[in-house]
Amino acid sequence: MSLQHRSLFFLLQLLTLLIPISSSNPNPQFPCEPPYFNSYPFCNTSLSITDRAQSLTSLLTLQEKIQQLSNNASGIPRLGIPPYEWWSESLHGVASNGPGVSFNGIVKAATSFPQVTKQDMEDTYEPPFRSCIQQGKASCLMCSYNAINGVPACARGDLLQKARNEWGFKGYITSDCDAVATVQEYQNYTRIPEDAVADVLKAGMDINCGSYLVRHTQTTIEQGKLQEKDIDRALLNLFSVQLRLGLFDGDPRKGQFGKLGQQEICTSQHKMLALEAARQGIVLLKNKKKFLPLNRNAVSSLAIIGPMANNISNMGGGYTGVPCDPKSLFEGLQGYVKQASYASGCSDVPCDSDAGFNEAILTAKKADFVIVIAGLDLSQETEDHDRVSLLLPGKQMALVSSIAAASEKPIILVLTGGGPLDVSFAEGDLKIASILWVGYPGEAGGKALAEVIFGDYNPGGRLPMTWYPESFTRVPMNDMDMRADPFRGYPGRTYRFYTGKRVYGFGQGLSYTDFTYKFLFAPRKLSLSKSFTGTSSKNILHQRQVLDSVHVDEVTSCDSLRFYVHISVTNVGDMDGSHVVLLFSRAPKIFQGTPEKQLIAFDRIHTSSYRSTKTSILVDPCNHLSIANEHGERILPLGDHVLTLGDLEHSLSVETY
Repeated sequence: MSLQHRSLFFLLQLLTLLIPISSSNPNPQFPCEPPYFNSYPFCNTSLSITDRAQSLTSLLTLQEKIQQLSNNASGIPRLGIPPYEWWSESLHGVASNGPGVSFNGIVKAATSFPQVTKQDMEDTYEPPFRSCIQQGKASCLMCSYNAINGVPACARGDLLQKARNEWGFKGYITSDCDAVATVQEYQNYTRIPEDAVADVLKAGMDINCGSYLVRHTQTTIEQGKLQEKDIDRALLNLFSVQLRLGLFDGDPRKGQFGKLGQQEICTSQHKMLALEAARQGIVLLKNKKKFLPLNRNAVSSLAIIGPMANNISNMGGGYTGVPCDPKSLFEGLQGYVKQASYASGCSDVPCDSDAGFNEAILTAKKADFVIVIAGLDLSQETEDHDRVSLLLPGKQMALVSSIAAASEKPIILVLTGGGPLDVSFAEGDLKIASILWVGYPGEAGGKALAEVIFGDYNPGGRLPMTWYPESFTRVPMNDMDMRADPFRGYPGRTYRFYTGKRVYGFGQGLSYTDFTYKFLFAPRKLSLSKSFTGTSSKNILHQRQVLDSVHVDEVTSCDSLRFYVHISVTNVGDMDGSHVVLLFSRAPKIFQGTPEKQLIAFDRIHTSSYRSTKTSILVDPCNHLSIANEHGERILPLGDHVLTLGDLEHSLSVETY
């Protein structure tokens, strides 16, 4: 990864593959393959992973151990171990093709969250990582360039150890590239490199992307700031993952995945998956008078305008793999009509000039229908480059409005990018009939967009984030409080706490058909045993203690409280389509800062025209109905909870007996 900062306390990476680096020396290419290495316990597949990892670690010299702490792990010829590159993520394709990566540049600014409360840590920052570990069985975590309450993420032993000791993480923790150097060189958290090395390894980090540990660990030990056992702990985690992957079981070509090769890349199944992902990701935000879908036979000419319309390079966003057969949005639409014309309007996405407007306007005037493709690309949003505005970049807004005004018919606006946009101007413009958000749709985005616009696919995507108005940019970027504070005019963040106006809400998304819901079954009452002690709050009026919640960790059997909500979804329109069912919960407001609502789960279902489909969603009250108090403790409020499904509400009373 490039040398830039992140915005959260550490970035999850899914299971990381360890790639043997080819070498011209005569050493064995694969560990444990030659018979004369089989006597080593780490080559004995009948032993446990832990025993094998400990055996391997015990055979290494201190220098050999230190050389394993880099993403470029050196080979150990005397043990038949080749060098490894800890790099490629588990992409179903090729991320990059080359012998290695070099890192240049410096961290311009390290993100810091000086006031992250225990409450926000518990209910906002930690849950995504906890669920990926516990439900997703992730094998690698990455600590990044940011600091949490003044302590660099890679040195936050409480967080790194929580992942292992409380969440059951069994894998390795790596730094982002040169994040350990950042601890000393840019965050100035330590005075000398040896203190930075000691801090991160004692905190529980295992491997450094970069050479910092390789260069400074020896002197750290010599100065008595670190012990060899601290390195052994890290290597145990590293080697355990390698062993679990079978990389010490001899020739991997004889293993489960040994026959994988170039022929498994860009298969028809992979291409269809890319197309389906693009289809499902498209969100219809506006469709006045059911302007879409267009009748393919009624469109003789189509104008496609905008700087992202014919741009292939940014279709996949950042850190994407090599696409199989990418087509631009223009190329996808072009295949659906007899005549398609293109004008960029702006020379690029920043759109600093209106020099191309006249050509774009003339192109629009000549066409039966007009699609303007605007929005963001990696020049506007990428690692180490944040936007300072939620508006369309540069003169894009003027381009969209000019085309809409000049076009004979209302236009279709397609938005690209990975973040929210304030397009209030387009929402209120009668000459803009429909708005679609495609995000970064990938190699098949052009075909998917054409299918949606011309009705071959009924859009069912939902927004994964709240779209705020431009006024939200006045909120200080270093104020990471989630909860609204009316006393200082702070509106809060995310759909759970934000109290201001929205351009579009989290989960918003239209379809070419309409759907109705019905709760088939959900309990009305949930009774908790009194075998635990709940929290209490003082009722000032009656001067008595009132039990308003119970601590989740005091509930004797959370599993026994689980229940299913059975739902019926009816398609009341003329078109078949998929639909994403979102089930939310709303807890009693027992204190200031109780979430407005919380997403329990979602399910995508396909329903034929004028037919109903049933689905069931599992509710875990200790998880889905609980909230975090100011001490960062999960509590389950007593009283009337509400389950919401679209406009439907279902009351659920939680009480003790």
